[in-house]
Amino acid sequence: MKLLRTVFLSLLALLGVGLVVLAFTLSYNVACPSEPAAYNGDRVMRSAIQRCYGSPEVVENTTLPIPDVGPGEILVQVRAASVNPLDWHYLRGEPYFMRLISGIGRNTLQGVGVDFAGTVVEVGSGVTRFQPGDAVYGGKSGAFSDYVKLRADGSVAAMPDNIGYAEAAALPIAAVTALQALRDVGGVSAGDRVLVNGASGGVGTFAVQLARNMGAKVTGVCSTRNLAMVRGLGADEVIDYTQSDYTRSGERWDVIIDAVGNHSPLANRRALASGGTLVMVGAGKGNWVGPLLNLASAVLISQLVDEQLKPFVSGLNGPDLAHLAQLMERGELSPVIDRHYPLSEVREALAYSESGRARGKIIIDVNPYER
Repeated sequence: MKLLRTVFLSLLALLGVGLVVLAFTLSYNVACPSEPAAYNGDRVMRSAIQRCYGSPEVVENTTLPIPDVGPGEILVQVRAASVNPLDWHYLRGEPYFMRLISGIGRNTLQGVGVDFAGTVVEVGSGVTRFQPGDAVYGGKSGAFSDYVKLRADGSVAAMPDNIGYAEAAALPIAAVTALQALRDVGGVSAGDRVLVNGASGGVGTFAVQLARNMGAKVTGVCSTRNLAMVRGLGADEVIDYTQSDYTRSGERWDVIIDAVGNHSPLANRRALASGGTLVMVGAGKGNWVGPLLNLASAVLISQLVDEQLKPFVSGLNGPDLAHLAQLMERGELSPVIDRHYPLSEVREALAYSESGRARGKIIIDVNPYER
């Protein structure tokens, strides 16, 4: 018995040491290297990049070579891009477990931004889906640049004639997240009661509209100043979170889209109808315990109750982008745009997004456009 206890305690100690080492490794920031000389070749573009983790102040506006197009690829001149919380999470490398993807100590994904809308200027061999001059929108790392290169069969779709570049740039991550959360995870159908926590944000403004289009009865949760705006998006009911906690209201919803993460899975379960579904778009605050605890508890609780508590990460794809474009073309979906910033003020745009005060989307105007 004494030997078994010694072995167990030794293994426990090793596990503890391993967790401490992992925590230190993931949270360690390598200092930013000295800024390299800007590229001055013939094919040059402006680009916002990051070469280390930190606040928006680490973002650098520099010049890079315009990428060459290979087989199956297209080159798009970016007209407009948009900011998402994902951008500054990657900027800071927080929560720290994100660094298992983005890089230990320093971000290896130097390009900043994902959402873009623009004009195809070059196509590679074998590309028949797009031609130079086509207006397109989609997602690609490094979107805060004059040009992006991506696969023609990737996360890109044609823009209908009645959609502007700024409006299209507002869609990709936020609208696809809302669509997949409602349709694929929440399984929303006509007559369902759907609550959107964070209804005035990027994902939330789209979720309210999409849920209403699916025939659901929609409740939006937001601050006092955004109540009228959320009603205007089609919410049947709005809850001012500064006055009331929906998890303690006694009401029940079939599907809850939590785009904020300011309530625990257990608290959200109180507001679910029997057999209902919580879709956790926001994992919660904190860099370690908060997000991990919420994710783990959601998975565990779902095994013990009738309700489903599901963490969710969306995936950009061409078919969903094309579907959203059709909804916009028919006037069934409209982005809420808060502010515009020029490419030279990407730092300010990211800081404003991180402040949590934005209503809907923040647009980066990259190259002149008239649409």
